[in-house]
Amino acid sequence: MRIIGGKYKGRRISPPSGFKARPTTDFAREGLFNILNNRVDFEEIIILDLFSGTGSISYEFASRGTREVHLVERDVKHIAGIRRIIKDMGFTSIKPIHIDVKAFLKACKMKYDVVFADPPYDLEWLKDIPDLVTGSGVLKDDGFFILEHPRNMSFSDHKHFFEHRSYGGVNFSFFRTTR
Repeated sequence: MRIIGGKYKGRRISPPSGFKARPTTDFAREGLFNILNNRVDFEEIIILDLFSGTGSISYEFASRGTREVHLVERDVKHIAGIRRIIKDMGFTSIKPIHIDVKAFLKACKMKYDVVFADPPYDLEWLKDIPDLVTGSGVLKDDGFFILEHPRNMSFSDHKHFFEHRSYGGVNFSFFRTTR
């Protein structure tokens, strides 16, 4: 896995041994960040990365100079690997949080410009994530939520949905609470 843009472009990241998650492909990350380049000023935003897995999305945001990235991951091995990578790379804007996503969304008082979630594709409650995020109050008024999901799921009928992008088997649906 490598960082595809920003200050750390080209740097390789090695997930911990025994890693079980499915990282977002380089192709899909590049497509996503091409979209975001036209929508956000990376240096001015605060990001929430849910179901962080390897942390690859957080590293991409941090590499582009994002002011603050809060990364949520519940797996002990994954969070330990993420903390090691943050230290080894020298990222100062990433704050890893070891907690379950549902518990975090219930307790969080912070508001974010962009919330990204890449849950396991077989997660039983994946279809509920847009409602959990948009209903939690974690999005700023002009913020938006990006959900990575399998191609066999569609969120186009969701009341907060506004866009869908597909990169091979990786799909991103975009949501916002204000129109």
